[in-house]
Amino acid sequence: MPCVVVVGVQWGDEGKGKVVDLLAEEADVIVRFQGGSNAGHTLVVGGEKFIFHLIPSGILRPNKRCVIGNGVVVDPEVLLEEIRSLKERGYLQDDSQLLVSEAAQVVMPYHKAIDKGREGRSSKPLGTTGRGIGPAYEDKVSRVGIRVGDLLHEEVLRGKLERALEEKNPYLVHVLGQRGLDLDPLLEEMLRYGESLRPYIVNTSCFLAEEIARGRRVLFEGAQGALLDVDHGTYPYVTSSNTVAGNACCGAGIGPTQIDFVLGVVKAYTTRVGGGPFPTELRDGTGDYLRERGGEYGATTGRPRRCGWFDAVAVRHAIRVNGTGGLALTKLDTLTGLDRLRICTAYRLHGELIEEFPSGAELLERCEPVYEEVEGWKEELTGRRSLLELPAAARNYVERLQELLGVPFYLISVGAEREETFFLKDPFSEGR
Repeated sequence: MPCVVVVGVQWGDEGKGKVVDLLAEEADVIVRFQGGSNAGHTLVVGGEKFIFHLIPSGILRPNKRCVIGNGVVVDPEVLLEEIRSLKERGYLQDDSQLLVSEAAQVVMPYHKAIDKGREGRSSKPLGTTGRGIGPAYEDKVSRVGIRVGDLLHEEVLRGKLERALEEKNPYLVHVLGQRGLDLDPLLEEMLRYGESLRPYIVNTSCFLAEEIARGRRVLFEGAQGALLDVDHGTYPYVTSSNTVAGNACCGAGIGPTQIDFVLGVVKAYTTRVGGGPFPTELRDGTGDYLRERGGEYGATTGRPRRCGWFDAVAVRHAIRVNGTGGLALTKLDTLTGLDRLRICTAYRLHGELIEEFPSGAELLERCEPVYEEVEGWKEELTGRRSLLELPAAARNYVERLQELLGVPFYLISVGAEREETFFLKDPFSEGR
């Protein structure tokens, strides 16, 4: 049975949570492999809204095992609140349904203080969520981070916290103008979190190896999008982890030969949160229309998203670096009501036409989009269950996107509910 990776192929917020929830019906295990609580996946099930920051979207499906992999940076306070909320709403009644890697890094209170302090003092802030994700990944790479498994061992944790506060407190106080943290209260807080999380903490790499060997279907869930990848995105306006499909292996502890198929999720237009270049951004009434009709406000922060036309140049780049074999198209219904639609097919840079995505933010800021215009539609798409049921203009738009991207669509979403989606192909049929 195949292993499928689901990743975003724009700047995040493409609707990955809904796609994962749909595919989870056929999966046995769902794995989150990178990022932290700065990402939010929103689901609407039976008219009820759910927002997940750390727990994989498949948790709403019964009898599924959900894994938070070693590549995730875990804020224990956020995770425990998600667990509590799920239990109150009748989900996660069996603790064995959720597994948390003992090797995942912990987002500490000083990480969040550093994140907010830096953003507040910067003349050109990156637009982070202030959730401490970047500083947590910094400590991981510097080999001074605290892992989830450390929360279960008091002496180990004390020693690591002592060393951390020797460095963090002077930086917080004298550079960022923040308050320092006291060792003993912080130690007690982290140990309490550890005890609460103890039922979930395991070696998830071993668990996944066993499940794959048994022929289980495993679904890997990415956060953010490829254009926010720390290597392949619009650096430095990116997140602090690799969001591309290749990191599913590193962030979950499996080998690259285990991955069978990569499904990219793409919105029918483009959005972005935070700072950074955005060639097709609409700063007019059309942008406002997309934002309001599409509910384009951040699931984590509530910030309004920047909205723009579909950018085929950026998506082609994301498809290439992910090895994407198929796409899920979301929010097609948001475009209803617009007379004409635009698709960016190339950029103009220094007077020359280019079709490749620039490697840095500085060049992308100078790019002017080259548009192709197509007809819009007025008919509502809710209730449509096949390509043939779509209005002719909507069908033509989908077909033109597919031509420009060179990758087939596997499913199309025309609304927030599970039922407002139709499949063209099954990603799990693409296995070895």
